[in-house]
Amino acid sequence: MTDPRASQKDAYQLILKAIDTGSFRPGDRLVESELADRFGMSRTPIREALQRLETQSLLARDGRSLVVASLDHNQMAELYVVRSELEALAARLAARHATEEEVRLLQEMVREDRALIEDPAALARTNRRFHRQVHLASHNRYLVQQLDLVYRSMALMATTSLAAAGRSSVAVDEHAAVVEAIAAGDADAAHRELKGHISRAFEARLRQDAEDAARADAAGRS
Repeated sequence: MTDPRASQKDAYQLILKAIDTGSFRPGDRLVESELADRFGMSRTPIREALQRLETQSLLARDGRSLVVASLDHNQMAELYVVRSELEALAARLAARHATEEEVRLLQEMVREDRALIEDPAALARTNRRFHRQVHLASHNRYLVQQLDLVYRSMALMATTSLAAAGRSSVAVDEHAAVVEAIAAGDADAAHRELKGHISRAFEARLRQDAEDAARADAAGRS
């Protein structure tokens, strides 16, 4: 007999993963019956999963419908403040606790990412993998849990800062500097390099959003 609690958990994880990987984007409408068909389960666990995601602010109401939430300017700024502090701490701890194997893996990731500089979408996927590995190298489970929550909210951003002109190449160089500091066991440098990396990513995103808004405004006037 199927455990209904297991179905509820599966529905939640499946929808969450779809948001996380970009299958469901900010503004996409989530219809209970369509999700039930997509995931091959009854509507009850889907309904419960949607309610849970709504309470976590990953979904928002649009009339009577639920849509994938998006972040406004203030929410994005607040998220980057938290991300900057937590990621910098992860880098500091990684410089102290990362194993030789973890350092080699980070170095390999940077080398692989250099081949993706002309493909921002692919680099955005590997970028998350790189940051996740730095989190794990901190060897602090509570910090990793908090960063997982931060990255869950990051999925509510419609674009990646790596799409900004010239950002991909610079971001990979910044990753390399972070790994160099971790490999050297220089906790202060690792903290500084990763915090600076997040700051510059936020600046690139702000510039990109401003340019998008200007284009939309110009199109509206034409």
